[in-house]
Amino acid sequence: MNIFSVIFLLISFGSLIVAFILEGGSPIMLAAGSAAMIVFGGTIGSVGLGTSPKKLANIPAMLKLIFTAKEKDLVEIVSYFKQLSFKTRKEGLLSIEGEITDELDPFIKKSLQLVVDGVDPQMVKTILEFELESTYDRHKENAAIFESAGGFAPTMGVIGTVMGLVQVLSNLSDPSILGEKIAVAFIATLYGVGSANLIFLPLASRLNDLNNEEIKEKQLIIEAVLLMQEGANPNILAEKLKGFLDKKQARKFDEIDNGGAA
Repeated sequence: MNIFSVIFLLISFGSLIVAFILEGGSPIMLAAGSAAMIVFGGTIGSVGLGTSPKKLANIPAMLKLIFTAKEKDLVEIVSYFKQLSFKTRKEGLLSIEGEITDELDPFIKKSLQLVVDGVDPQMVKTILEFELESTYDRHKENAAIFESAGGFAPTMGVIGTVMGLVQVLSNLSDPSILGEKIAVAFIATLYGVGSANLIFLPLASRLNDLNNEEIKEKQLIIEAVLLMQEGANPNILAEKLKGFLDKKQARKFDEIDNGGAA
């Protein structure tokens, strides 16, 4: 499990609750079943109406990915392809057939299989880039589900507040309870704005971030495979692939590479 996602989620909710308590409020005051029903029920219904059942079925998998995804190790991939290019330069491209196993990353496996099958480099690039674009579009559509929820929730909160105020204004016979009823009415707005900015939009942002990381990884793999097909010098290949790494990752690669050379 990605412990940082859980920690930041607890921090966001905890900060609001603690601040409310410090101002003299009670957490029980924030509990309103009718407001939760309007906001969350309305949001779920609106999202479901505007999204295909097939995409909705992916939501559990998306949530699991958000809280369990591991950081992409681009350094390891660069090192892998550098070592592989040494082998292909010495023994030829067909020598990597033994590297294609079920344990290999599916995208790397597909890339190497295309090379072994003797597919033209331009066609290899076209095939892999098409899969990359398809992956990007699919992940963007998944993130859009949470983005739409983040747009609907505040509106549902306003609707809940208006409904509450309508009830208050329709019964002004007892002024002593007006303040309490108005406060309860505004809980719906709190639920709507809070859920959008603390849950739905951050989840969408995280999915987009994971999408960008995966696309970057696939772009690196495509470049590595094409360079290997060209018969590029392993050191030149590694230097070009280092362009995908940040400074910290580049230093880590140099340390590993120099250690291996030693």
